Amino acid sequence: MKPVSAACETRDSPLARILASSQPGAVAFVCEEYYRDSGETGTSSVSLLAIHVPEPEAESHYCVVTDQLEEARAWLATNTLSRSSLPSLARLLAAPLLDLRAPWRLEPVYIPKPWGQEIWYTGIERRGQSRVGDGVHSLPLPWLLALSPDGLLLPGVREPALLKILDPLAEEVFGDLYFELHEEKREVYVVTHVDKQAWPGGEGAIRFGFDQALRSEFADDDDFRQAFLQAVANYETVRRAIDNHCDGLREAAGIDLNEPVDAATLKGWLATVPEELTTRERAARQAMNRFTHMLPLRVGDVVKVPCLTPHALQHGVRTVEFQTPVYERQILSFAQKVLTQSHWDTERAVTLMDLGAGDFEPLELLAADDSLRLERIVGFSDFEVLRLTLQAGARWTQQASEHYSLVMVVEGSPTVSGQPCRAEDALLVPRCAAKPVIDAGSEQGAVVLVCLPVAAESL
Repeated sequence: MKPVSAACETRDSPLARILASSQPGAVAFVCEEYYRDSGETGTSSVSLLAIHVPEPEAESHYCVVTDQLEEARAWLATNTLSRSSLPSLARLLAAPLLDLRAPWRLEPVYIPKPWGQEIWYTGIERRGQSRVGDGVHSLPLPWLLALSPDGLLLPGVREPALLKILDPLAEEVFGDLYFELHEEKREVYVVTHVDKQAWPGGEGAIRFGFDQALRSEFADDDDFRQAFLQAVANYETVRRAIDNHCDGLREAAGIDLNEPVDAATLKGWLATVPEELTTRERAARQAMNRFTHMLPLRVGDVVKVPCLTPHALQHGVRTVEFQTPVYERQILSFAQKVLTQSHWDTERAVTLMDLGAGDFEPLELLAADDSLRLERIVGFSDFEVLRLTLQAGARWTQQASEHYSLVMVVEGSPTVSGQPCRAEDALLVPRCAAKPVIDAGSEQGAVVLVCLPVAAESL
């Protein structure tokens, strides 16, 4: 067994003890559930056991992590722990069998939204935690990371970059996202699908910044800001009246005031809104939206969202998103009821917002030949994202680094370090694993996104 590398040593972490061991064994550890954020004094925790078996010849270290401590210890007391017996223990505990030195397959959690859903691959917060699985069983991602975030990700980082899919409804208004800005959170979208019924020409859109022609009609930017603020205030008044009407129907149906409902139910409620109110809503929304800029989007487009630039992905445009793993935003407006907070942040956001018209930024070409194309699609202060396009039969090996990476398949059916994948499959490559080899296969090409911390070596 190779000694644990410096990249995986984090004092006396559970991970370091496991990887330094040349014999099968079990290590007890605790996962602090900081992400539950209950508001109560203290943080809850869960006691876990990592049962592991090294396989030096294959440079693998297999592991089962469980919270079923009594069952696991009873099995260990009556069975010999080995590579051949570990799968039976995993089945008994309904836990995945994982290789700590190989990429982990991420299993997403689905988060309902008024405009559709978000699909989190690395989300760790109160609303949900993504999981890691072996195709049969899975466990929460934070349980694995509790072995040693430093050793599995990089020093000083508790969570990986947030990888998710934005999956809006295909209907106008109902599928349009919040018009919001961020002060700290950095994010990039890669368009993977444009609904042809919503956008027959195959060109969707994102509301992205402000209309420069209209801006030029004002004496100065302060006047523009105040006019936009007034337009939003006018719309919010009508919006609140409609939301209050629908809240009465929610209560009558026994539905929580902040629970997402399907579009069909919402349409039924809206059909009972007085016509005068719906007419005012439509006019006020158009008056508000005329201030904003719409950027057309097609499949494959990349949108880097700068801090302080208001934006709202539009209905029927599905994207892969990488972002800083923080929950922080300022909502300027929304054409539905906001369920996650009781107020809009327009007054403060208007003083902060950038007034430019959002646009595409050039991508950096890192390598290209007849078999592959490698581009850096975004480089933020904390992470970067590469897009790898492989022709049929091509293979690419990520250069060695001492930090984790995320791999997301966009097109094709490549293998990643021998693991067969398809579109929208994602893997986390832990810091102590061999860096991934991505093989497009002989039948078709592949497009893959790779996310790396900026501290990683240049590829």
